[in-house]
Amino acid sequence: MGQQQRHVENGSSAPEAEPLLLPPSSSGEPVGDRDVTPFAHAGLLSKFTFWWLNPLLKKGSRKILDEDDIPLLRPQDRAESCYLRFTEQLRGQMTDGKVITSRSILLAVWRCLWKEILVSGLCALAKVVTLATGPLFLRAFIEVAEGSESFKYEGYVLAVGLFLTKCVESLSERQWFFRTRLIGLEIRSFLLASVFRKQLRLSNVGNRIHSPGEVVSYVTTDAYNIGEFPYWFHQIWSTSLQFVLALAIVYCSIGVATISALVGIILIVLVTSPMAKQQLKYQLRLTEAQGKRLKVLGESLTNMRVLKLYAWETHFKKVVECLRDEEFTWISSVLAQKGYYLILFWSSPVLVPAITFWTCYLVGIPLTASSVFTFLASLRIVQEPIRLIPDVVGVFIQAHVSLTRIIKFLNAPELENRQINQNIDIGVHVKSLVVNAAKISWDTGTMKANLSNINLVIERGQKIAICGEVGSGKSTLLASVLGEVPYIEGTVSIHGSVAYVSQMAWIQTGTVQENILFGLDMDPVKYHETIRRCSLTKDIKMFPFGDQTLIGEKGVNLSGGQKQRIQLARALYQDADIYLLDDPFSAVDAHTATSLFKDYVIESLSGKTVLLVTHQVDFLPTFNSILLMSSGQVMSEGSYTDLMSNCREFQVLVAAHTITAGIGNKTNPVSSCGIRDGEIQRTSTEETTAFSQSDQLIQQEEREVGDAGLKPYLQYLKHSNGFFLFALATIAHATFIVGQLAQSYWLAINVDSSEMNQIELNVVYTGIGVVLAFVLLIRSLFVTRLGCRASKSIFATLLQSLTRAPMSFYDSTPLGRILSRVSSDLNILDVDAAFKLTIAVGSTMNTYFSFMVLVILTWPTIFVVVPLVYLTIIIQKYYYASAKELMRLDGTTKSALASNMAESIAGAITIRAFNKEDQFFEKSLQLIDANASPYFHSFSANEWLIQRLEILATIVLTVSALTITVLQFGSSKSGYIGMALAYGLSLNIFLVVSVQFQCQLSNLSISIERLEQYMHIQSEAPEVIETNRPAQDWPLFGNIEIKNLKVRYRPGAPLVLHGINCRIQGGHKVGIVGRTGSGKTTLISTLFRLVEPSEGKIVIDDIDISLIGLQDLRSHFGIIPQDPTLFGGSVRYNLDPLGEYTEHEIWEVLEKCQLRETIQEKEGGLDASVLQDGSNWSMGQRQLFCLGRALLRKSRILVLDEATASVDNATDTILQRTIRKEFAECTVITVAHRIPTVMDCTMVMSISDGRLVEYEDPRELIQKDESLFGQLYKEYWSRGDGGGDA
Repeated sequence: MGQQQRHVENGSSAPEAEPLLLPPSSSGEPVGDRDVTPFAHAGLLSKFTFWWLNPLLKKGSRKILDEDDIPLLRPQDRAESCYLRFTEQLRGQMTDGKVITSRSILLAVWRCLWKEILVSGLCALAKVVTLATGPLFLRAFIEVAEGSESFKYEGYVLAVGLFLTKCVESLSERQWFFRTRLIGLEIRSFLLASVFRKQLRLSNVGNRIHSPGEVVSYVTTDAYNIGEFPYWFHQIWSTSLQFVLALAIVYCSIGVATISALVGIILIVLVTSPMAKQQLKYQLRLTEAQGKRLKVLGESLTNMRVLKLYAWETHFKKVVECLRDEEFTWISSVLAQKGYYLILFWSSPVLVPAITFWTCYLVGIPLTASSVFTFLASLRIVQEPIRLIPDVVGVFIQAHVSLTRIIKFLNAPELENRQINQNIDIGVHVKSLVVNAAKISWDTGTMKANLSNINLVIERGQKIAICGEVGSGKSTLLASVLGEVPYIEGTVSIHGSVAYVSQMAWIQTGTVQENILFGLDMDPVKYHETIRRCSLTKDIKMFPFGDQTLIGEKGVNLSGGQKQRIQLARALYQDADIYLLDDPFSAVDAHTATSLFKDYVIESLSGKTVLLVTHQVDFLPTFNSILLMSSGQVMSEGSYTDLMSNCREFQVLVAAHTITAGIGNKTNPVSSCGIRDGEIQRTSTEETTAFSQSDQLIQQEEREVGDAGLKPYLQYLKHSNGFFLFALATIAHATFIVGQLAQSYWLAINVDSSEMNQIELNVVYTGIGVVLAFVLLIRSLFVTRLGCRASKSIFATLLQSLTRAPMSFYDSTPLGRILSRVSSDLNILDVDAAFKLTIAVGSTMNTYFSFMVLVILTWPTIFVVVPLVYLTIIIQKYYYASAKELMRLDGTTKSALASNMAESIAGAITIRAFNKEDQFFEKSLQLIDANASPYFHSFSANEWLIQRLEILATIVLTVSALTITVLQFGSSKSGYIGMALAYGLSLNIFLVVSVQFQCQLSNLSISIERLEQYMHIQSEAPEVIETNRPAQDWPLFGNIEIKNLKVRYRPGAPLVLHGINCRIQGGHKVGIVGRTGSGKTTLISTLFRLVEPSEGKIVIDDIDISLIGLQDLRSHFGIIPQDPTLFGGSVRYNLDPLGEYTEHEIWEVLEKCQLRETIQEKEGGLDASVLQDGSNWSMGQRQLFCLGRALLRKSRILVLDEATASVDNATDTILQRTIRKEFAECTVITVAHRIPTVMDCTMVMSISDGRLVEYEDPRELIQKDESLFGQLYKEYWSRGDGGGDA
C-alpha cells in the first residue's frame, strides 16, 4: 500500500513536535483589568484559613459578580500549563506506540501531581487521626463525670484539648478537600484541552465514529466526571483507616464483641460488590443511551429550520422520545441502585450496634455508659464515610466510564503528515502543487477509489479550473490537496501557504471583522481593499453595526451570498500562495459573480496559484488550464480553446450552459439603467433590520442573578407529584432521626440501671433499629420514585418547548447553549437531583437536631447555640451572595466551551486549511480557563464557609464539654453525658455533610434554572387546529393571494415587508428576484409561517393560512432549500423519514433526479449509509436528494430556493426539464439567483426594500427601461460577454 506524503518545503524539514502555544495569558501578569487570584501570592496562614478569598466575597456581597470580577487562575493551574505538563509525561508513558491507555494517563497524572496528591493525603491522614480521638475524649469525660479524674482540672484540660483537636481536624480536612478539588481541576483542564486539540486533528474516519453531539458530550460531561474523581480518591483508603481506628477503640470498650461489628461491616462490603458491578453495567448502558439520544437531538436542533420547512419536527421529536425511553430504562436502574445503597448504608449504623450488643450479651460482656457510648461515638465517626460509599462507588464508575470514552476518542484516527507552515518561503520553486496518485480514497478499508490516476503539476501563478458532473470528485481533489483524504497511494506536494474557500460556507460566531481577519492583525488599508474586492462595502453599510455586527451561529443573519463573500474576504486577507476555491460563486448573482471574478480571481490573485471548482462556464476562457473530471478521473486537461477543439464531453458541457440559459440569449434587451452593485440571491439580511441599535442578534447567555431562594427547588418538585413524594421522603427521614434519638435515649436512661436487664435493653433497641431500617426502605422508594418521575416530566417539557420554539429562538441562540443543557444539566437532574435534595434536607435536619439534643442535655449551651446558629445563618447568606453567581458563571462559561467545540467541529477543514489549529486551540484554552476560574473560586468559597461553620460547631462542642465539667452531673447521669458528647462529636460531621450537600444542591439549582429557561419558550402557532383543518387534497388549485402583507421580526422593529399585494394563479410558475436585503426570504418564510405577519394575510385556495395549524400548512407544501441538508441514516430514511412511500416510488424518483445509478452502485442500495450532515455525499448530490423529497411529496405548491446552484449545467438542464414536467400543473415559486432560472416563468415578482415593484411576464419586463428585472437581466448577460475579457 502506498503512503500519503504531504510535503511543505521551505528549505528545511518540518519539525516533528507539535507547536507549543505561549499566549500572553500564560504569564503571571494581569490580563486586562483582571488580576491573578490572591491565592497565588497568599501566605501559609492565609491559605490554611482561606483568608485570601475575602476580597472576592466582599465584592460579591456588594454587587452581582460577573465574569470580569473573577480573578484569573495561577499560571501553573491554567489549561496551557496543565496540557503541556501532562502531555510531556503522557508521551513518556505510552508503551504501545501511540496508543493511550488508562494506565498511561494515571501514571502521567501521578508524575505531574505526586506532590499535591501526597500533601492532600497527609491532610486526609491528619483528619482521620484527629477524628479518631473523639471517642477517647468522650470516654475520658465520662470517667471524669464518674469521679475517676487523673488530676485536678482534668475536665478543663480535656475541653481545651478537644477544641484544639477539632480545629486541627477542620483545618486538615478543608485542605484535603481543597487540594483534591484543585488536582481534579488540573486533570479536567488537561482532558478538555486534549479533546479540543484532538478534534482539530481528527480524520474523516474518526469523524464517522465520533459524532459532533458525542464530542460535545466529552467536553460537557465526561471531562467533568473525571475531574470529580480526585476529590473522592482519598475517601477510599481514609474510610478504611477510620474503620481500623474505630474498631481498635471499640475493642478497648467491648472486647471480643468487636468481631461481630467487624463481621457486620464486612458483610455490608461483600453485599456491595455485586451491586457495584451492576452499577457499572447500568452506568455504561446509560452513557451509551445518552450518546445516541444526544446524536439525534443535536442533529435535529442543528437543522431545525429544515425540519420545520418539511413539517418533520414532530417525527424527529418522536425519534428522540424513543431514544429517551431507552435511556430512561437505565436512568431508572441507576436510581434504583442508588436507593439500594441508601438503605444498606444508612441502616448499617443502626443495625450493627444491635448485633454487637447481642454478642456482648452472649459472651457475657457487661454494657456500661462508657463502653456503649464510646462504641456508638466510634461508629458515628465512620457513619458518614460509610454513607458516602455509594457516592464514592458512583463517582468511580462514572469516572471509569468517562475515561474509557475519552481514551477511545483520543486514540481515534488522525490526519497524518500535516506539517503546514503558514509563513513559507517558497524560494526558487516554480511548482506550487504536484499530485501524483494512483488511488485516492475516503475509506481506508476498501479498495474502491474515489479518485484514480491523478497526475497534476501546477506551476506558480497558474489559474486552474475544475469542472465536471455532480459526484465526479472535484471537491475530493481539493480535499486531497488539503490532506483531508485518509488514503492516498502516491504523493501530494505543496510549495507555499494555502487558503481555502469551502462550498458550504463556514462562518464563526463573532463580528464580521473577526471573521475576515481570522486571527491576523488589522491592517486598515489591506482590510478595506479586501472588503472592496469582495463586493462587501455596501453590505457592511447595511449592517446595523457595520463590520462590528455580530454574526449568529452558522451565519444565520447573513444571506448565502454574503456568507460566501465573507469567506472569500477571509481567504484574501490571509495573502496565501495557493488558493483553493470550491464553487464559491454559485450563491451570488451574475453581476456580483462577474465583479468578484474580475476583482478577486483575476486582479487580487494575480501571481497566485488558483484552483477553482466551478459549474459556471462563462469564466473558463480566462484560465490557464481546465480539468474536466468524470467518475473520479481527470478525463481531459487543457486550455479552453484546446478542449473546445478536441474534447467532445467539454463541448457538451459548454453547450448545456446555453440550453440552461433558455430564451435569454435570444432576447434583445433594452439598455440597463446602470445599477451595478448588489446581488440576486437568497437573503435573510432583511432580518438584520430587526436589530435595534442597542443590541445584537447574539446576546450574552441569560442567567439568573441574586438569591433565587426556594424557587428552583419548587420548580423541580412541581413535576409529577414531586411535592407529595418529597414530603413523604422528608417525613420518613424525620421519623428516622427521631428513631435514632429514641435508641440513644433508651440506652442513656437504662444502660446503667440496675432495674433493666440486658435482654430487655437489647430487644427494645433492636426493635427500634428494625423499624428504622423499614423506614429507610420506604424513604428510598419515595426518593427513587421522585427522581424517575421528575426526570421524565422535565425532559418531556423541555423537548416539547424546544420542538415548538420559533425559528427566531434558534437564530439567536448558539447551539452549544442548548446542547450543554440537554447533556450535562439534564444529566445532573436525571441522576443526582432527587437524592441530593433529600440528603441535603436530611443532613440539615440532623445538624439542627444535634444542636437541640445538646441544648436539652447540657442546658447552658443554649446561650452559645442560639447566637451561633444566628451567626451561621448570617455567614451562609454572606457566602451565598457570591457562591450563587460563581456557580451560574460556571454554567454559562461551560456553554461557551460547548459552543466553541460545536463551531470548531463544523469548521475543522477550514481551520486546518489555513493552518489555524494553534489559534483555535489557544482560544479553547482561554475558554477552559474562563470556565475553570469561577469553579476554582466556587469550591474555595465552599471550603471557606465550612471551615468557619466547623469552628462554630467546635465552640458549641467545647462549651458542652465545659458544661459537663462545671455542672458535675455525677455518675448517675453518665448515660446522658455519653449521649450528649456522642451527638456533639458527630455535630461537625453532620454540619460538614449538610453544608456540602447544600452547596451541591445550589450547584444543582443552577442546572434547574438553566433548564427552566428553555422549558417555557414562547411557542409557534398550534401544529393542528382541530376545528379548522383543511381537506386532505388541499391545496387543490394552488391559487395564492397575498393581501397587504406587512412583516416585522418583533414588536417595535421596522417593517421588513411593506404591504405586499399579489395574486398567483394556480399552476403558474413565478420567479422572485431582488437585491440583497429586499425581502425575498422573508416572503418565503412568511409563506411557511416561520415568521408571522404583523398585518395582512396570505390566502391559498380560499383558506387564510394563519387560521390553520402549522403541520397542516407545511406538510402540504414542497420546498427545495438552497442549503441542502441530509441526516445520519440511510438513503431511504433521508428521502422518506416518515415511511410513507413504497420502494418502487423511491427508485422512480431517484431515476428522475439522476441519482439511481449512483445509489445502485452503493453497497446496500436504498439502505446505503448517509453520515451526519451528508458528509459522504457531494453538495450537488445533496441538492438532488432535496429534489427527490419534493418529487415524492407531489405538493400542489412548490418553492425552489435556487435548487440547482451546486450542480453542473448538463445536470441542471435535465433537472429543470424534470421540474417542468413533474410539476407542470403545480404552482412553482422560484427564488432566483440566476436569471435563466426564471426566464421561462409565467410571471416574475421583483421586490425592492420590502416592496413589490413589479409583477409581470419576464419577456415584457426586459423590454422596459425602468424595469428592475430588466436591469438584472442585462447584468447577467454582460457577465457572459465580460467573462472572457476579465
